[in-house]
Amino acid sequence: MQLLIDFGLVLLGYLLGSIPSGLIIVKLKTGKDIRQVESGRTGGTNAMRAAGFGAGLLTAFSDILKGALAVWIAQSISPASHWVHVLAPIAAILGHNYSLYLPDFDEKGHFKRLRGGAGGAPALGGAIGLWAPSFLIILPLGALVFFTIGYASITTLSVAFFAIIVFGARLIFGAPGANWTDVLYGVIAGALLTWALRPNIKKLFNGTERVVSLSLHGRIKAQKEKRDAEEAFKEV
Repeated sequence: MQLLIDFGLVLLGYLLGSIPSGLIIVKLKTGKDIRQVESGRTGGTNAMRAAGFGAGLLTAFSDILKGALAVWIAQSISPASHWVHVLAPIAAILGHNYSLYLPDFDEKGHFKRLRGGAGGAPALGGAIGLWAPSFLIILPLGALVFFTIGYASITTLSVAFFAIIVFGARLIFGAPGANWTDVLYGVIAGALLTWALRPNIKKLFNGTERVVSLSLHGRIKAQKEKRDAEEAFKEV
């Protein structure tokens, strides 16, 4: 019986993760289909491109909540099964990246894939659910990466990296409630985020990945492009 309950909690995590927050928020605000904008993903960064900073922030918050809720529900219903506390947010990341509610079909009507995001926000939510103070570490560090380096893909990957560091440090220093499966959570989340971001990683290596204009890197790049354009104009 407990096994069925635990399985149901993991499945619930997937269903929670599958809720396409970005698609709903952008649709309500602008009438656009976020899947037709830029990367086509449903996460906060693409929601910001489609409907502005506020929509992106609300989408990110909603997606974080999906991961956290998956853990909190599992903890309340099955308090002794820590593996389920870890697997539920992993399932939420999978649901976010491959949403049951966003099937994609080819021109002949054949199923092609499930659409979704890249998983950074629900991965952060899962970390928060496992240890709430991680929010005070991972979020500021992720924001620092976002507003300096300016690559959304690197920011997304950094969430899992910082989660591994946080949970690893708790384990090494013997913090109350520390569990090695929490470190494993960060590793698996990192693998899922890396898989989802394969196209972006390729662009990073090619030097063609989009830089967020709000970032320090973005502003420096824009200024450089402006100077280059002015110099080119003078030479004509």
